[in-house]
Amino acid sequence: MVQRIEQDLNRFRQIVRGVVKKELKKFVTTGELIGKKGKDLVSIPINQIEIPNFRYETRKLGGVGQGDGDLGTPIAVGEDGQEGAGAAGNAPGRHILEVDITLEELADILGEELELPKIQPKNKNSIAAEKDRYTSIARTGPESLRHFKRTFREALKREIASGNYDPKRPMVIPVKEDRRYRSWRTTKSPETNAVIIYVMDVSGSMGDEQKEVVRIESFWIDTWLKRQYKGLKTKYIIHDAAAQLVDEDTFFHTRESGGTRISSAYELCRSLIQQELSPNDWNIYVFHFSDGDNWGGGDTELCLEMLRKDILPAVNLFCYGQVASPYGSGAFITDLAKAFSDEENLVLSEINRREDIYKSIKEFLGKGK
Repeated sequence: MVQRIEQDLNRFRQIVRGVVKKELKKFVTTGELIGKKGKDLVSIPINQIEIPNFRYETRKLGGVGQGDGDLGTPIAVGEDGQEGAGAAGNAPGRHILEVDITLEELADILGEELELPKIQPKNKNSIAAEKDRYTSIARTGPESLRHFKRTFREALKREIASGNYDPKRPMVIPVKEDRRYRSWRTTKSPETNAVIIYVMDVSGSMGDEQKEVVRIESFWIDTWLKRQYKGLKTKYIIHDAAAQLVDEDTFFHTRESGGTRISSAYELCRSLIQQELSPNDWNIYVFHFSDGDNWGGGDTELCLEMLRKDILPAVNLFCYGQVASPYGSGAFITDLAKAFSDEENLVLSEINRREDIYKSIKEFLGKGK
């Protein structure tokens, strides 16, 4: 019976997975899942799926075959004695079930649908994580780690060796010298860690709609990269004419203002990499979102120089997403395309509307860098 239930549950999960895959593009572009995100799970609303189960009614509230009634008495009568109002319909009711799916499963579905290749980290054994493993027995230790079998064995050996053990009346009482405790050893195991640096233009030409696009896309980027790496850190940089390192909440809720000088963000990004994020220890991903408008006076040339000499050689991937804005000139993506036409770890993507998020994620992550 238990095996049958598990089979039915697994089949239900497969049905849910199929529905999620079918509706994935809608979930990606609307941002509906972001607000439903828990610690490790995402609640997904799915139409027309309901887990079958028995419902027992013990309160005898009435219904067909219950209670008093005369021939011709309407069944659907409210408490006020009036029959239900409204015209009959010919469409089925809409049942919405919210199911929980892990972020790992969601990442796998995203990878399958977008045909994303598995990422091959460039430095697999760079970070050594320390872990405690209980691998030995010690004579001292806290009582919570006392090894009862080993303690009893030592006491039994002592009783037998001293000639005090009587097989007919076996009684073994451990003393202090018999006590044994589980002991641990700290081991170092290599782990591959990664860091995402999100950079966003918050100048006057970037409005709420553009920032919402960035928020949705970054959620899916995080979901995929967390599936690829055990350790993932995230840094946030905002910029207008000046750049600053901020937390996640400030990143997504800063009001737009001021002009644009993209080089300020690239200077901060370069400094962050050089001082805290050695390419020998980290797989570095930079995602820059802007409307493509940049201040003149040679600032774009300065950006290209920093990318060429300092940033691109240090990162796994540098992704520039240009979010369409009615106020931005959109020239920066053209400048990048001309300057780095053959650069493998630079990816450019134009996001003209929300529906382009789906395409943009594949463009950014489709190289498997």
